[in-house]
Amino acid sequence: MTRRARSTARPAAARRPLLFRHIMVPVDLSDRNERALRTALELARECGARTTLFHVIQRVPGIAPGELGIFYQRLVGSSERKLRRTARKFAERGLDVRTEVRVGDPPAEIIRATLRERVDLVVMGSHKVRRGGDRQRGWGTTSYKVGIFCQRPILLVK
Repeated sequence: MTRRARSTARPAAARRPLLFRHIMVPVDLSDRNERALRTALELARECGARTTLFHVIQRVPGIAPGELGIFYQRLVGSSERKLRRTARKFAERGLDVRTEVRVGDPPAEIIRATLRERVDLVVMGSHKVRRGGDRQRGWGTTSYKVGIFCQRPILLVK
């Protein structure tokens, strides 16, 4: 007589401790973010993590924010619509996804949000810095500044 034991094994994702519970993906709403978004989607699915798609509208320097209030409102509305379309890819796979749009200095807003929202991982795109030419190119990028000053782990996707 053979006895069958009922399997108590859990799915692989359930057996592993959660490495990342909250992933933030700062995006500039261009096509250059596609790889970073795909990477974040896979990580979120693997870890069961909540994902925040985050966009910062660069404030126009030298002009009081109140003077451009209607301009910023329209940009925020347009950005929110674009982020919601992107968020559907996550939601269609049953993932918890949120969107957030801020107006300000992109690196500073991203770093503040990682602390405020208790982000476990930042996944962001980074472009290649070309050899030759302007040697300073790349040192002032958003991904560089976030990489230097952010207190959370960052995955740069090229």
